[in-house]
Amino acid sequence: MTERAPRIYLETYGCQMNEADSEMIGGILGDAGWEITSEPAVADVVLLNTCAVREKAEQRVVGRIRALAQLRRYRPDLKVVLAGCMAKHLGPALRETLPEIDAMVGPDSYRRLPSLLARVNEWPLVDLALDRLETYEGIAPARAGSLHAWIPIMRGCDRFCTFCVVPLVRGRERSVPADEIVRQIADLVARGTVEVTLLGQTVNSYREGDTDFAGLLDRTARIDGLLRIRYTSPHPADFTSDVFEVMARHRNICKHIHIPVQTGSNAQLTAMKRGHTREEFLDRVDEIRSFLPDVSLTTDLMTGFPGETDEDFEMTLSLIRAVRFDGAFLFRYSPRPGTYAFRKQPDDVPDPIKAARLTAMIALQEAIARERYARWIGREVDVLVEGPSRRDPGRSRGKSDDFKTVILPSDGAAPGRLIPVRIERATSHTLIAEGIGGRDDDGGEGADGEDLAGDLLGEARVD
Repeated sequence: MTERAPRIYLETYGCQMNEADSEMIGGILGDAGWEITSEPAVADVVLLNTCAVREKAEQRVVGRIRALAQLRRYRPDLKVVLAGCMAKHLGPALRETLPEIDAMVGPDSYRRLPSLLARVNEWPLVDLALDRLETYEGIAPARAGSLHAWIPIMRGCDRFCTFCVVPLVRGRERSVPADEIVRQIADLVARGTVEVTLLGQTVNSYREGDTDFAGLLDRTARIDGLLRIRYTSPHPADFTSDVFEVMARHRNICKHIHIPVQTGSNAQLTAMKRGHTREEFLDRVDEIRSFLPDVSLTTDLMTGFPGETDEDFEMTLSLIRAVRFDGAFLFRYSPRPGTYAFRKQPDDVPDPIKAARLTAMIALQEAIARERYARWIGREVDVLVEGPSRRDPGRSRGKSDDFKTVILPSDGAAPGRLIPVRIERATSHTLIAEGIGGRDDDGGEGADGEDLAGDLLGEARVD
């Protein structure tokens, strides 16, 4: 009788980079003979790929580990692996409070997973070393024929903002070779992918040899059959004008930029070591809109960072009014162990003040988003259909070029089609179309470089 393949269940927490890492882990283990299962109850190993940016995300993982450990009543040989940023952030000491963890694996250790999992008699095991050369070049991620794909183009971060754990858990910045990125995307397109999102902690600081981020965008946009290209998350100080010129020139590069700013106060920007001023950020916004008049801008904003005064907070509200973002990730600051802010900047804003300020930010951004979405009523937009609406399975859901969720009739709206619709109604988060236009678009001239010119409100943060 043939022995069955070992089974592993993967569960992902956090940002798009974690989603991409889980696909990569699946590819590595699949090549090593492991079977990826969707049922933890039948798995030999449960692996949680985790986020460390927010305390709330870590608390969810702790609860999940304790719940999964109950499976050991029926499966005493089941192993639990903690992978990713939370493992690196909290380290081996976490096992003192969570002895249910059998192994811990950091973001740069995934190539070694097959050999680590094979050493079952040596568990518990820890492999959290960072590697300044690891980009996972040559790894084929396990993707289930999706219309969309996450494409990590770089790893790590050199910015060291005082509140952020990313450089601590993902290491220093390094870029994936451009030829590898283009090859991977072209292969995906040949297998049916129509949209990609380029990923990096500071994605626009990408540089490999003579290729910078603008050059990579231009090369990606020229891949035949690729309908849409997105990227996240850029740093305001790392943009160059040629990025916006390339975006304006290629129709298949989506006209949406998520541009985290965190605060509107110069004093707070300095304390956070963000590397730019309020005025420089506003100048960047004006430059973007000069190239891309209809661009959708979204952002990250926090309140309650150490030392934030009423005046600082009012500067943040005034920045929201000045820019008029289409959406925003809004959240209260919470200190993350290991960061400069945790060690040197006391968390001195009381929680009730943080809560009140967050409520005020949400109210202001909701009102602006409602107006920004309403301006599309009566206009025709192209929608890339993703599938059934979550709230109304009788209708379809898709995304506009500028990253707005669109609800549309299901008739003729097959997933993967890029179709024109006329917007009839709008909320502060959604556009609603009642009819589908007659023009069918397969990407047109924009795919070869011709000159053609959300759900983002709440307490969240990308890793």
